[in-house]
Parts: sequence; C-alpha cells; structure tokens
Amino acid sequence: MGSQPEFRRYLVNVDSISTPQLFTDCLVIGSGIAGLRAAIEAAKVRKVTLVCKGTLQDSNTWKAQGGIASVLDADDTFESHVADTLATGCGICDQEIVELVVRQGPELVQQLLCWGAEFDLTDGRIAITLEGGHSHARVAHGHGDETGRVIAEALIRRVRQEPNIRILENLYCIDLLTSDDNKCVGMIGCNGRRGPQIIWAANTILAAGGAGQLYRETTNPEVATGDGMAMAYRAGAVLKDLELMQFHPTTLYIAGATRALITETLRGEGAVLLDGEGRRFMTDYHESGELAPRDVVSRAILARMRETESTHVYLDVRHIDKAYFTGRFPFISQLCESFDIDVAKDLIPVRPSAHYMIGGVKTDASGATSIENLYACGEVASTGLHGANRLGSNSLLEGLVFGKVAGQMVSRGKRASAVYMKPPLIKYRIPHSDRTGLDTEDVRNSLRALMWRNVGITREDRPLAETQEIIGFWQRYVMDKVFDSPEGWECQNMLTVCLLMARSARMRLESRGVHFRRDFPQTDDQNFKRHLEVKR
Repeated sequence: MGSQPEFRRYLVNVDSISTPQLFTDCLVIGSGIAGLRAAIEAAKVRKVTLVCKGTLQDSNTWKAQGGIASVLDADDTFESHVADTLATGCGICDQEIVELVVRQGPELVQQLLCWGAEFDLTDGRIAITLEGGHSHARVAHGHGDETGRVIAEALIRRVRQEPNIRILENLYCIDLLTSDDNKCVGMIGCNGRRGPQIIWAANTILAAGGAGQLYRETTNPEVATGDGMAMAYRAGAVLKDLELMQFHPTTLYIAGATRALITETLRGEGAVLLDGEGRRFMTDYHESGELAPRDVVSRAILARMRETESTHVYLDVRHIDKAYFTGRFPFISQLCESFDIDVAKDLIPVRPSAHYMIGGVKTDASGATSIENLYACGEVASTGLHGANRLGSNSLLEGLVFGKVAGQMVSRGKRASAVYMKPPLIKYRIPHSDRTGLDTEDVRNSLRALMWRNVGITREDRPLAETQEIIGFWQRYVMDKVFDSPEGWECQNMLTVCLLMARSARMRLESRGVHFRRDFPQTDDQNFKRHLEVKR
C-alpha cells in the first residue's frame, strides 16, 4: 500500500485575520474532572475560558461508576498506596509523580466533600471500600455506582459560581495554534451556528479526555475520540506510551446494545466470574482471583471465551442480598432490569471493553508539555503515574490532582495583554481535492473494528503491521479533504491516534501491563523498562 502519509499541520484552512477572535488569560479544553478542577484553580487570579465539545456533562468523568482512591482511613498509609500503584504499574511508573498524587489526594477529596460532592458516608465520614490491586480499603464512592457524576456535579456548580470563568459549550476544538517559536497561543474551533473562531490564550490547558471510541467495544461516551492527543501531535508535542490502552474486564454484553460498564467494585464486594459452562475460572489465572489487576482479568476472560467458544462470560451476584445490591449499585440495578435481568436469580453477561488510555501527551510534574504555554492533565496526559497498568480508581485521583497543579502553574504565569501577546499571523490553506464520496461513518466503523481485532487485548506483529498499512491507506485518502463538521474532524483524529498506537504497539517487543504480545509474551526489562515516545 505504499509509504506512510505525512500529517498536515492543521485540519482546516486558517486565516487569523478574517476569523472571529477572543482573548483569554487561560484556555481550558475539556470538562471532565481535570479540566473543571484546573479552571477553578486558575480562576482564582486569571480570566479563564472553558470550552467543551458537547455540554459540561459530556465526559468520561460523568460516566465513571468506580470510585476515587485515596488514603482516607487511619489504618491506611501513603506508603501502602504508593506501593500498590508501583506494583500495578509493572516497573515504569514515575515514583516522584506517584508520591505527588498519592500525598495530595486526601486533602483534595475532602475539599470535594466540602464543595457538596455527595460521597457515601459512614458515621459522617467518607465510606471506603476495597478494590482489586489495592492492599487496603481506600476507594470512595458517591451514590453507590455514580461517583463520577457526583464529583462532576460538585465541580460544575463551583465552575458556574466563578465570575472569572467563561463557559463555551458545544464548541469543537479543531486544532491548537502555535507560533513559529513553538509556543501554544490558543486554538481554532467551530461552533455549529457561529462557524470557525479563534481563541488566543496566554496559557492553554488541554484536558480533552480519552480515546475509548477508537475501539468497537468501549465503555467511553461518544465524545472520547482521541481529539486532544491528535491535536497535540499535529502541534508538535511529545506523546508517550500510546500502546498502553487499558481494557475493563466487565461490561454488560447484550448483543446489539451499547456496552455499559459493570464496575469492578462488584467483584470487590464478592461477585465471581463464571464461564459459559458455569465454572468459576479466575483462580486458574491468578492467586487473587477476581481481585487480580484488570489486565490479568481481561486476558483471562478473553482466553476463557475462546476456550468455550462463547461471546461472553458471566458475573454471579446471586448470593448478594438484592435489597443491599439495589441500594449499593442503583445504576447497575436499573440497567439490568432494563434488559430483564433479575440479579437475584440471573447471571450478568459480561465481556471486556476499551476503557482507559494510559498513554497520552507527555507532561512533567507541573503538567507542562514539550510545547511552551501548553499544559495537559487528565486522561489526555501521560504523567507517569500509571506506568504500564492503571490501579483501579487512580484515574479520578490523577485528574483531580493534576487539574489543580496545572491551574496553579497558569495562575503564576502571565496574563493575556497587548504587550505580551502578539498573536502570529496564520494563513494556512489546504488544496481542495476533486475526489468526493468519502463516507466518514464507514471509515470510523471499519477503523474501530480493526483496532478491536488487531490492537486489542492481545497483539502480535503481523496484525499490527496490517493495521498500519490499512490506516495509512485511509490516511492518504483523507489528507486532501477539507471537512466542515465534527464528524470529519473526529475521523481524521481517530485515524491519527490509531496509527500512532499501532506503531507504538509494534515497537514494544515485550509484554508489560496492559500491553500483551502473543509473539513476545515475556517482560523484557533489559530493553523495554522505559517509555516509548513519539513526536511529529
């Protein structure tokens, strides 16, 4: 199929003279826990413009069932949480980052409670539970299995109360704008009604979320298409660990229905996994059984599905009191009822799905990227906290901590001013093509199926090479297209990130954490106890 395509700098024609413009001290892109917390922090001393692709509620945070991990019990210790995180990360966590996040966690979680986050309480204190990979109960929940929504609601209320924050919903960020000397100077976006517009910013915080929609099977909402990583790559930022996509072991499997997360807290409270023949199997794969790390459980389920020639396995919660179950897991209870599954009598059909992007835009301990004035936090970033495998419920914690850290850095930076900000003249034109008839929806569906098949839970060289070839062909087909809708821009972003993921997965000739190579099943510390970086 020929050589791989070059990536063009911008997805749309940019004319910084004729396009409507706004100016701000701080631009925050994204409305999950990291973006909201960053905006709140920066707004203490700076004017902030918060933009999001959909509404403030459209984020992975809002949909998160699992909890937020932090040391909230007198019998627990920072050292224990650090050790659990490092053990799960399979040798490539950044210990400085792990220490930073773990030690800042309790204060920020308590702050959420003060801001009105409706965490589950016991005797007036935040209730905590045990999850797989943790050596101590330290996971807080809100309304049982609606923790993400509880946290997001509290942060959104706070954001709306801040006079220094301007909220722009339904504004699609197409590209980050950069100057000739490699400084981020803002973004070009598009509002469906108002058309293209430029936001010039003294500092930009990228918190655009994850990339689960790159896979056919995913727990992520429709907005999670990897836009932030693709924009940062085109702008010249360093990205790392793009081969590390975490798959959640248990999502509800109903043929024809959208996958819905079945939180691992269920397994923490005694649910067991059964195969299609009714046999419990996890103890055959790991001494911790159902409480093994997520990558182990996902691969075990996949292996048992192949052995039994089944499309799924089952979660058995029949031994859990139904009244307790309904109160503890209201969302899952309603979800099961909607498919006529009686949790007191019936097994819950489940299978793995793409869940969390561990890799992303490389940052340091301040949230800074390789591009001046550009920070990243949340799932779009790769801080080094998770290593090669994320410990359950550490993601909301990371977003909370690094949202604050990035906001603090911006609050110490310069304001937008005529003296400091001299927006560069940008004129960028893409030649129009005579080729027509590209069906982006068909490309997206084919791409997601390809990624699930070849860059999924298990991988090997030949399918990874095939993936690069196929995506390269699609890339060449869209390179000379100028799209004018989010669907087209998303398609281009998805192709970009998928190609980079396949390349990275092919480069890591070992198995480590969530990255499992059938042709290299062993961990190779001599050559790969490190991160893999990519740059445009």
